[in-house]
Amino acid sequence: MFGNPRYPTYLVFLGFGIAALLTGLLMVPFIRLMRHEKLGQQVRADGPERHLQKQGTPTMGGIVLLLGTTIACLVQARMTPNIIVALGTTIATGSLGLLDDIESVAHKRSLGLTPAQKMVGLAVVAVFFCLLAVNWCGVIPTIRFPGGTMIDLGVLTTHLKLGGMVVMVPWLYLVFVFLLLVGMSNAVNLTDGLDGLAAGTVFVVMLALAAVAYSEDERNLAIFAGCVGGACVGFLWHNSYPASIFMGDTGSLALGAALSALAVLTKTEVTSLVMGGLFICEALSVIIQVVSFKATGKRVFLMAPIHHHFEKMGWSETKVVIRFWIISGMFAALGFALYFQLP
Repeated sequence: MFGNPRYPTYLVFLGFGIAALLTGLLMVPFIRLMRHEKLGQQVRADGPERHLQKQGTPTMGGIVLLLGTTIACLVQARMTPNIIVALGTTIATGSLGLLDDIESVAHKRSLGLTPAQKMVGLAVVAVFFCLLAVNWCGVIPTIRFPGGTMIDLGVLTTHLKLGGMVVMVPWLYLVFVFLLLVGMSNAVNLTDGLDGLAAGTVFVVMLALAAVAYSEDERNLAIFAGCVGGACVGFLWHNSYPASIFMGDTGSLALGAALSALAVLTKTEVTSLVMGGLFICEALSVIIQVVSFKATGKRVFLMAPIHHHFEKMGWSETKVVIRFWIISGMFAALGFALYFQLP
């Protein structure tokens, strides 16, 4: 561990810097490798016309993003159950995304794994994450709301004897965590449609979550959030417009899982959803578009996810990205303010 343990904020910022530097430097040879192997992004044929020029841009940069995060965490944090579960969940979800990216690149199409395959994979990760969080990390199966309200989702709990240990299975909380992790992973995935959009917005949210973890006296989780945010910055150096690399599902699914893991392990599920409000808006725009078109034959947005709607309105890609960063910052600030109203 670099830095003096008596100054935990220093450890967080140092983890951030190490992750940013490692990710930024390692991305250079990775981009060269992807170009040499001609492993590029397959762009949606029905997307904005200006995006057709992105065809063939190296992808799967999420591999390096995860590598930078992991190394920085191993260097800066102590491997407590909380950070092992958070990091393991992030890597597992990123591995699922990697399979999706490989399938997409191998078959030269914009779609990789089928929705059913993705859902099964995410369900397995969510179940293991929830059970480890409750039984190993001591997470209480409750949900706290700003203002003092608390809902107990552990009322339907099964106790299973496995060898010499008892495993608690809180069914209602398990369903909630499944919806949270699957929903947020897919929401970040949908947000990853413009150069620098997903990395920049996740970076903003991770700063707020690092502050939340620090306030909860979860130093290692604060370091984890700082490392994820730092890796996003290192990636953003190469992903800013015009992007030299895309993170692919490897990165976007993993970042959504990291956000979900922090929300559960810090017991800030509701306020973390507010912090990630931009991702929810992106996902809702797709749901609204699909429901409206199937029900009425009409589209609410010019194109979904909603960032493409503003592109269709004539906004430049950089304008959409920067304004969405600002909106993400506002959601993060609101969620952080509401955090102090939790019981």
